[in-house]
Amino acid sequence: MALENFIDHTNLKPTATIADIKKLCEEAKSYGFYAVCVNGCQVPIAKEALKNTSVKVAAVIGFPLGAMSTKAKVFEAMDCIENGADEIDMVINIGWLKSELYDTVREEITAIKKAIGDKILKVIIETCYLTEEEKAKACILAIEGQADFVKTSTGFGTGGATFEDVKLMKRIVGENSKIKASGGIKDKETALKYLELGVTRIGTSSGPNITI
Repeated sequence: MALENFIDHTNLKPTATIADIKKLCEEAKSYGFYAVCVNGCQVPIAKEALKNTSVKVAAVIGFPLGAMSTKAKVFEAMDCIENGADEIDMVINIGWLKSELYDTVREEITAIKKAIGDKILKVIIETCYLTEEEKAKACILAIEGQADFVKTSTGFGTGGATFEDVKLMKRIVGENSKIKASGGIKDKETALKYLELGVTRIGTSSGPNITI
């Protein structure tokens, strides 16, 4: 299994410099990673660094808290796409989910997917803050909102991906959505286990180490 084909090579640090993002892109090209994942302001840098390659650019929006307005998230998503992003990784509004404002959560996901059209939308549910029931509900809402992926974590919460969470997510989404595991994946053995569990994308800042 060509592990590199499943990796979103990631740098979302607030301290990431232009040089850091260019290095991320060079590594992605060198190792043949599927995509890089960056903050919105760095999309133009990544797009330029990756031109004439097959490496995609994924941008995070509503990151990392998910607590801004839907209008702000939609604008952010459209801005990233206009600047060259191929994929959007959005954070759900966790407070709305916990308040059982399910229609509102679904409508936000739908609005962002509509705004970006045929571009890939990944919905980060931030599993570390959710009960089992809330994780399941978040996955259902993502599917109903026409998202392409459900994603475990931002990497900025109290915990990252776990095998148990991915098993739960797979049980809920089946073939209706793909799954991205992210947060704390630092070695090849762990990455391969996630793929065995049905994950089709891995978000990690340790891509070069994982694929050795």
